[in-house]
Amino acid sequence: MAFSTRRRPENAAGDVYVDATCIDCATCRWMAPETFASAGDQSAVHRQPETEAERHRALMALVACPTASIGTVAKHPMEGVLAAFPDPVTAGVLHCGYHHEGSFGAASYLVVRPEGNVLVDSPRFAKPLVRRLEELGGVHTMFLTHRDDVADHARFAAHFGCERVLHAGDVHGDLHAVERTLEGVDPIRLADDLLAIPVPGHTRGSTCLLWDQRVLFSGDHVAWSAELEQVYAFRTACWHDWDVQTASMHRLADHPFEWILPGHGRRCTFPRDEMRTRILDVAAWMERR
Repeated sequence: MAFSTRRRPENAAGDVYVDATCIDCATCRWMAPETFASAGDQSAVHRQPETEAERHRALMALVACPTASIGTVAKHPMEGVLAAFPDPVTAGVLHCGYHHEGSFGAASYLVVRPEGNVLVDSPRFAKPLVRRLEELGGVHTMFLTHRDDVADHARFAAHFGCERVLHAGDVHGDLHAVERTLEGVDPIRLADDLLAIPVPGHTRGSTCLLWDQRVLFSGDHVAWSAELEQVYAFRTACWHDWDVQTASMHRLADHPFEWILPGHGRRCTFPRDEMRTRILDVAAWMERR
């Protein structure tokens, strides 16, 4: 839990605050931008919530925060906030919340589908979330985009009996227990509506998941930068090979989609033709870096 004694001085006066344990994962900033913003190398409250909707989103960010660094002076009923997760993003896709410190606060998503739900990357194994996942039909497959965002994967696999999918390039440690490993750089059809697209670069085994030719779960390969107002790749967080990641970005442009839902960074949506242009633009930008 957050402690008022460690409240950052950058916070606006009032009920909601961020304390000094913040790791700057930016979760609160994209979940509730009306309330939270960057302040130095951490987040802070730049404006106190003024409406019930803003307060609700701020409290959702509190629940999602991987380090419990957000607190409130007053006590608030939390039943409705907890029940708000998983949070709908677009038809068939929900944001799980409950980010995990071990994944540096990466986002996890649930794809609800008749053939079996897919959990993309791992949130915290929190009882309220697990109950909601059960109510939504459980988890048939857990798709791990790369080695960084696996968090509580073993607990989810044990509880739901789901198959975990990960590229062999990122298998290490307890990830040797995953049920299915992928090979190579060619796209791999997992189901009629699910396509795994290897995008090595950020890590050796980074892989995007494309659902329904509409939603791309991009891991840490590509995201939206609100500051630059463009699709973006993280040069300073490339753990394998930037040139390889650039080549992966060019190949990604061959696939039509409308949404980018990243592990880190902000999500975005554009018509397919515009999205392809933006992917090619970021690939060209990467070549110049």
